[in-house]
Amino acid sequence: MKKYDVAILSERRYVNPKEIDAYTNNVLLEDKIVQNALESDGLKVTRLSWDNPNFDWTSTKYILFRTTWDYFDRFDEFSVWLQKVSQQTTLINSEAIIRWNLDKHYLLDLQKKGVHICESYFIEKGDNSTLKEITNTYQLKDFIIKPCISGAARHTYKINTDNLDEYESLFQELISKEAFIIQPFQHNIVEQGEISLIIINGKYTHAVLKIAKPGDFRVQDDFGGSVYNYSPTKQEIEFAETAVKACKELPMYARVDIFTDNNDKLAIAELELIEPELWFRNHDKAATKLSKGIKQLIK
Repeated sequence: MKKYDVAILSERRYVNPKEIDAYTNNVLLEDKIVQNALESDGLKVTRLSWDNPNFDWTSTKYILFRTTWDYFDRFDEFSVWLQKVSQQTTLINSEAIIRWNLDKHYLLDLQKKGVHICESYFIEKGDNSTLKEITNTYQLKDFIIKPCISGAARHTYKINTDNLDEYESLFQELISKEAFIIQPFQHNIVEQGEISLIIINGKYTHAVLKIAKPGDFRVQDDFGGSVYNYSPTKQEIEFAETAVKACKELPMYARVDIFTDNNDKLAIAELELIEPELWFRNHDKAATKLSKGIKQLIK
């Protein structure tokens, strides 16, 4: 049986794809940059789908989550696999921090440790409250709802007091199945964008600025958002590094999405510790730093 130091995880559609569009090309490029960095450090590397039924996970010392971007659509299956594979090899980042980061309730843990998050309310699965009752309780006018376990803006909606009725039946259907987080609409994200700072081994490496397309509020490129290189301020870097240090444990890699909230304070939008896009194609030296950290673990 062939042995590996690191298995880079993707998802099935990105392993030997027959058709390659610009989006897929970025996925392949990012993974290749990481693989090249690991191999340059003398590590034996393979790349495969996380749900590969034929791979012996005991044959690799570590598995590195990179482009497993279907996990939230197949969460039950992924969760079972995650528990099983964690007993066969070592996960980067760990199973504990992945499970912590899977659910947006982690924002409350960060808040308890002094990391500022924007105004947020959690509506638990099975709650019988209507959207109108929620808006009255929390005095909301324009707000965003999104699942506590989600990605790529799945079931993320912008709601206001004028269109409550349009979303009521959908919300009742969704809340019967999963918990949601509700946040006042953050106008600065639309006007100024959202900053993503990449943290490797607890230290800042590079950043990008994500801007939503005109007329939209979602900064993801899935919805037409644009990405630009960004030079963060010292305050923004310190804020991001502090947020990572407040995690359940220090992750090997992290993407800290921040913005200026409606009260003009730096706030966490998301802390991505599972399979974040890290824009190695903009700054390949960060992949080298990631590789050095993994090699140190192996030693």
